[in-house]
Amino acid sequence: MGMARNTAALRNRRIVIPGATLLFFGLGLRAGNPEESNAGFTIRSDVRLVLLDVSVKDRSGGLVSGLSKQDFTVVENGHPQPISVFANDDLPVTVGIVVDESASMRPKRVDVLTAALTFIQESNAHDEIFVLNFNDTVKRGLPDGMLFSDDVAQLKAALYRGVPQGRTALNDAVIAGLNQLERGRRDKKTLVVISDGGDNISEHTRKQMLATVEGSIATVYTIGIYDADDPDRNPGVLRELAKISGGEAYFPESLANLAPVCRRIAKDIRARYTIGYIPPSDNGGTLRHISVKVSAPGHEKLSAHTRTSYRYDEITNQKKK
Repeated sequence: MGMARNTAALRNRRIVIPGATLLFFGLGLRAGNPEESNAGFTIRSDVRLVLLDVSVKDRSGGLVSGLSKQDFTVVENGHPQPISVFANDDLPVTVGIVVDESASMRPKRVDVLTAALTFIQESNAHDEIFVLNFNDTVKRGLPDGMLFSDDVAQLKAALYRGVPQGRTALNDAVIAGLNQLERGRRDKKTLVVISDGGDNISEHTRKQMLATVEGSIATVYTIGIYDADDPDRNPGVLRELAKISGGEAYFPESLANLAPVCRRIAKDIRARYTIGYIPPSDNGGTLRHISVKVSAPGHEKLSAHTRTSYRYDEITNQKKK
């Protein structure tokens, strides 16, 4: 049975492949044939597998579902790659919500937290979610000892646990969020960052933060909230975070548009495709560039959004561990 048609049997199974990069999704695969499902087993293999988290939109920006593997083309460093894995299920995700609680965000706080709660309510009920609030330092919103929750009341309390004050440690917050994502049980990882994009106190540099994103499996969505005269605003870094990871950057024109944006992000996460391929060892370079093209009968001007690069040396380094 093909991968796309066997989704019900794959939901609760997992593949563990030492040396794989980017994203392990909830799929059970045989080492010899990445498209063949395997009933009830966790397979361990030395296969190198790049799995991409992909959203598809039409020319009006609407999400497009129901596409097949034949509608996609994956290109790495200019060379088309055979697609080995394809799935389009609404599978549970590990999600981090990173909220700017610096002093400049105080007038916007109620709207920001209401929108973040909207995102939680619109997400898959089986997602495991955490909240990080940051200003001078990064603080976990959930109670001590609790890394994740799927309880809306707990997560609401986590959002409101922050205190708006101090400066903005965005770089530190993004790195902390990516590190906590790695401790999650879900193979698909997503970070949602709500901030003005500025940073004036982090221990980590912007370069270090972006390098961490580039080496992570996570898809990052950013929401830029700032006034036109805000000296700390930095929309460029928010765009770069999203572009590197295959997410999207949003800049609502008003606070009233925050909740619809969060609702849209939740919908996008649940509608994304998983596309996998085995990267060739001789495709050149440590940093490999990826593009995904999509074309389907009955659809015009479709666009695919996914991460734009990965580091092939991550495979080697993981395999040596």
